[in-house]
Amino acid sequence: MSQTSLKQKKNDTGSKNSKDSIDTEKRKDSEKSGVRLSTQESQESPLPKTDSRGYVVRNQWSRTSRSPSTRAPSVDETRSKSASLKLPASSTTSRTSSTSPSQQESQKELSAQPSPPTPPMPLDSSPPTPPESYSQSRRSNKMQENPEAWAHGIARLQLREYPPRTPPTEWKSYAQRRTTYSTQLDRDCLSELPRQQQLEEEEEEDEAYWASVRTLYEKTPSCSRPRPPKPKHAITIAVSSRALFNMVDGRKIFEEEGLEKYMEYQLTNENVILTPGPAFRFVKALQHVNARLRELYPNEQDLFDIVLMTNNHAQVGVRLINSVNHYGLLIDRFCLTGGKSPIGYLKAYLTNLYLSADSEKVQEAIQEGIASATMFDGAKDMAYCDTQLRVAFDGDAVLFSDESEHITKEHGLDKFFQHEALFENKPLAQGPLKGFLEDLGRLQKKFYAKDERLLCPIRTYLVTARSAASSGARVLKTLRRWGLEIDEALFLAGAPKGPILVKIRPHIFFDDHMFHIEGAQKFGTITAHVPYGINQKMNN
Repeated sequence: MSQTSLKQKKNDTGSKNSKDSIDTEKRKDSEKSGVRLSTQESQESPLPKTDSRGYVVRNQWSRTSRSPSTRAPSVDETRSKSASLKLPASSTTSRTSSTSPSQQESQKELSAQPSPPTPPMPLDSSPPTPPESYSQSRRSNKMQENPEAWAHGIARLQLREYPPRTPPTEWKSYAQRRTTYSTQLDRDCLSELPRQQQLEEEEEEDEAYWASVRTLYEKTPSCSRPRPPKPKHAITIAVSSRALFNMVDGRKIFEEEGLEKYMEYQLTNENVILTPGPAFRFVKALQHVNARLRELYPNEQDLFDIVLMTNNHAQVGVRLINSVNHYGLLIDRFCLTGGKSPIGYLKAYLTNLYLSADSEKVQEAIQEGIASATMFDGAKDMAYCDTQLRVAFDGDAVLFSDESEHITKEHGLDKFFQHEALFENKPLAQGPLKGFLEDLGRLQKKFYAKDERLLCPIRTYLVTARSAASSGARVLKTLRRWGLEIDEALFLAGAPKGPILVKIRPHIFFDDHMFHIEGAQKFGTITAHVPYGINQKMNN
């Protein structure tokens, strides 16, 4: 073969070898450039629709749900991926230096040609997983930022102790209970508890609290005020304000300065408690009898009913109410007439006995046929029995009529003795206080029926100036004829009554003679003058 043909063969083989090497290098470069192009195209390819936090919005999940497979890459992830895909600078420089200009041009052409798009990963390739809660992500971020503080908060929650809820000893307002029984946790702890669980715990705490209150009040004994008896069954005792309380100072202002000054004085001192008057101890004894009767007869209506009857103005009633409540008097019915005489209301109130410090009002009531008496306080302090009502009566013109007084005044004392012996078996006519003695006797029989004769809280006395030998028989037979029992009968034959009454210590003593009233006062006895009969003496 000629040399030219040999050279051509060598050039052909060399060109083939160079072409083969170029093809292999192009193939390698195309693979590497294809990887770079595919990453760029995957980044440029349209992503699924996401929300503001980068989570895919899908129909089968709610807005707050997301899948880990479809979550958008974070900034750190994109940086790491791009760094991993980039080649070292030394390799690229060596590659460019080793390649010829024609190879570089071919590489540029290949890189200019668009590579086929890589299909995106289907969204439903893997089953969706429930999203993690937002609070957990926040908690993880807090733990990463400050793990020591987070651990300290958990320890504080575990070590915190709450005081046990004990039943209250007294009633407290809602604000006080909230401060005593705190149910609020720290904000960090509160965010960890579900709202429904918190509401259930509060309901349980409220139920436990009200259960403790219910048991407390069930164990507390009842302190309800006893209801007053019905007026048609009760023994009504009407008492004036001046008889029940000491109102001498107010009375003096009224007489010297007039009504307006009196009203101003009472309003200024309406929170000042009044001191007891002459009828105070008598009213307290009546209430004790009511309490004993309610013990034996729980549904008893035949009781004493106290009514405060006064001509004071209604504005003064506040001070009277405060004083009544202060001493624990069970007086529920008041009659404040504002300057008008209260006598017209006595019958409307079904009054059995009227006690007042005004003798003129008492005289009006006597004329209306109502048992009445003017109260006088004792000049000395005397100890009174708190467990027994003691009532002392004079005979003539008090329990009985004043016919014997008329005979004595007209014919003398001898004719009186003859008259009483002649009519020994004839009962005396009744006096103004005979009805009240009957009421006392009826209540006494209720105690006798329960075998309480020796412990009866009522005791009656007859203290008369009559002589037992000459005129005592008619008195006792009259009481027997009336069906009344007197516990003690004292015939003094004209002797002073004061010393005897000191021994008796009655809560009230009724007499028609002011001579006996004044004598008993000197010894400290509380007296009640009955202005009835021929010997009555008016004393304001």
